[in-house]
Amino acid sequence: MQTILPAQAQVIIIGGGIIGCSAAYHLTQLGWTDVLLLERQQLTSGTTWHAAGLVPQLRATHNMTVLAKYTGELYRRLETETGQSTGFRQNGSLIVATTEARLTELKRSASMGRYFGIDVETLSPAEAGKLWPLLNTRDVVGGIYVPTDGQANPADTTQALAKGARMRGARIVEQVEVTAIHTRCGRVTGVSTTRGDVQAEYVVNCAGMWAHAVGRMCGVHVPLHAAEHFYIVTDEMAGISLELPTLRDPDGYTYYKPESGRLLVGAFEPVAKPWGMQGIPDDFCFGQLPEDWEHFEPVMEKALHRLPSLEHTGIQLFFNGPESFTPDDRYLLGEAPNLKNFFVAAGFNSVGIQSAGGAGMVLAEWIVNGLPPHGHL
Repeated sequence: MQTILPAQAQVIIIGGGIIGCSAAYHLTQLGWTDVLLLERQQLTSGTTWHAAGLVPQLRATHNMTVLAKYTGELYRRLETETGQSTGFRQNGSLIVATTEARLTELKRSASMGRYFGIDVETLSPAEAGKLWPLLNTRDVVGGIYVPTDGQANPADTTQALAKGARMRGARIVEQVEVTAIHTRCGRVTGVSTTRGDVQAEYVVNCAGMWAHAVGRMCGVHVPLHAAEHFYIVTDEMAGISLELPTLRDPDGYTYYKPESGRLLVGAFEPVAKPWGMQGIPDDFCFGQLPEDWEHFEPVMEKALHRLPSLEHTGIQLFFNGPESFTPDDRYLLGEAPNLKNFFVAAGFNSVGIQSAGGAGMVLAEWIVNGLPPHGHL
């Protein structure tokens, strides 16, 4: 039986990934209960479901570090608050450097983290190797360790945020597509959907890969594009346990996430592979893209160098799924400059899980108070 949509809502959120659900959660936390989230397929079905689920706290800027730290704090308490499992655990993270320039960058990041109360340790190559025994440290010049970093199950965390929003009155409706956005005199007024029209005081574009297309419905440019994004999951490996921290090697473009005896090896390859140049297919839902070993091979070579034991380990899964990226590697958050009360939260450059809590909090406070929260943006 289809849910009948209300004729109006104070806030309409377009998109049921972790960003949209976080926005709904935080709006209801601030007392705005007349919130309607519309998802064209199912919650998490765009890119959230296949995310690696890393929740590090150190970012390139003051603001992004503050928001990432808040995200970790939120995920730590969310399961207790909602009763919905999130899979969050604090296994820490180790970041290694193979150049002095990278090590200097990591030390600066560590200093900023300490300023905000994040526990960060600076490590020698030997100390990094002791923390991660399978790590090849021959060309490592140092690293940093953040014991309070963690990881979460993306789908479960999204459901927990959705449950928290519902508990305070938000309505979340799946299998309904927004087909038009209505405006009057430079202000958003509502949407048309496959189940009828809904008037609204605010509309929030959390449509992920579809955010550009949604913005075009009302003349708002959302500069992002989907690109293929890769990781592998190995067979069981000796020496891999859930107690190991997440390992990141930015000079080698790779990260390594322990998963119950197996290892997820992901990458931010230096040359991206755009996807959906003619638009994202309407029926794309929990979708996976074809394998491309030729594209992944240069990254895999770096992974084999960093963890030589991978050479003798089988691969259980090669995953290729799209993520949305922005031109400057900064996510898009805030009110559209040319349309009053139309907000955007999209383009998270494959770090949506670690960004969702902070982004949802900022967005909600911006909408409720009319200004971004001081000290966050």
